[in-house]
Order: sequence, then structure tokens, then C-alpha cells
Amino acid sequence: MIRMDRHCQVVGASLTGKRPVDDKTYASMAVLSDRLERLRHSPLFAGVTFSPHVEQLRQHAEVAVG
Repeated sequence: MIRMDRHCQVVGASLTGKRPVDDKTYASMAVLSDRLERLRHSPLFAGVTFSPHVEQLRQHAEVAVG
């Protein structure tokens, strides 16, 4: 059985409207963004990106935090 990471669950639930977009969502987005950047250092994952919906949420998080 595959267990989904808590940060993925928080962001997924926020995207589907099952939970509000709040500081917890933004914190989870920051963690996931950091993980993605580390993955991109490998040639195998260099082209991996967030979905358009997650990217939009990430941009909102940058504005809210910044």
C-alpha cells in the first residue's frame, strides 16, 4: 500500500476545496517546492514540474508569505 505524504494531502485537500487554503497549505507548498527543487538536480527529474493548479497555488503562497 502506498501512503501519501502529509504535505501532499494538505495541498490536495486545499486544491479540491476539502480544507481551506491557509498557513498550513502554504507551509506544505514550501516543503513540496523545496523537495521538487532538490529532485530537479538529477537529470532524471530535471523536467518535472507542478501541475498548473499547484503552480497557481504556489504563486499565491509566495505573495501571501512574501
